Amino acid sequence: MPFTLRLTIALLLAAAAAAVIAPFAALAVAAAGYRFPFPRIFDRTVMLTLAVMLMLWARQLGVARLLRRGFARPLDNLSATLRGLLVAAAVIAILLALGAAFGGRDEMWASEALARAPKYVAGAILIAVIEEGFFRAFMLGGMIEDFGRTGALVISAAVYALAHLVRSPARFYLTRFDATAGFHNLYASLAQLAHPATALPALVGLFLLGLVLGEAFLMTGNVYFSAGMHAGLVIGGKLWPYSDAPGVAPPHWIVGYGRPALISGAAAWVMALVMLVLVPRLTGKRA
Repeated sequence: MPFTLRLTIALLLAAAAAAVIAPFAALAVAAAGYRFPFPRIFDRTVMLTLAVMLMLWARQLGVARLLRRGFARPLDNLSATLRGLLVAAAVIAILLALGAAFGGRDEMWASEALARAPKYVAGAILIAVIEEGFFRAFMLGGMIEDFGRTGALVISAAVYALAHLVRSPARFYLTRFDATAGFHNLYASLAQLAHPATALPALVGLFLLGLVLGEAFLMTGNVYFSAGMHAGLVIGGKLWPYSDAPGVAPPHWIVGYGRPALISGAAAWVMALVMLVLVPRLTGKRA
């Protein structure tokens, strides 16, 4: 069975299993005295069920082989990680400069951001390692066998974009057990894609970012540059001053058209295209 077909089946089974298990997980969380929105519990349940599926099919999917190749020689690639982090910082600085030029927040924001940034570092690193491991080292690396480098790059970038948008639009809590809550949440998540005017800006930005991160992986053969850039962009997104302020002065092509705000504006799309062209030079590799 081709890698992509087997992975698709694993994703579908994981989503279906999560829809069944999540209400029980929510009940257990509430019984333990914790209070979390059900969509968050559902997302974590999907991650868990997908991890189980990947472990069950680890040999057929080549999980260990792909991850071992993607994370090879970590100590030798610390400089690549730092280079990716610096590239992300430069991109964010350019976008902030554009925002300031069009009436956005000034240097006062910078001091606030520096004070808040440390609390996001650990989470950003964890997100970067998990997502680069899954979407680049595993998914992109495995899809190359089915579609070649270009086809695998485009398809994996599209999946990356969709995965970040298929989230429940509502923040709600389960006050009692509801066996259908998981399926309702899954339907509400997928229903967002039926409104392209709302989803398209973020979808375009995430797709372009997926191309950049994927091309960096293909150029280097590992995840370190892309992980550094990914972590830097996550921190920048957390600190982006226009995320929750629709009435700010800068235009939407800088501020963004929705969530995630940092990547959903035309200025960010242009930056992503520029990075895509410059990936060979940024990574120090030849195209």
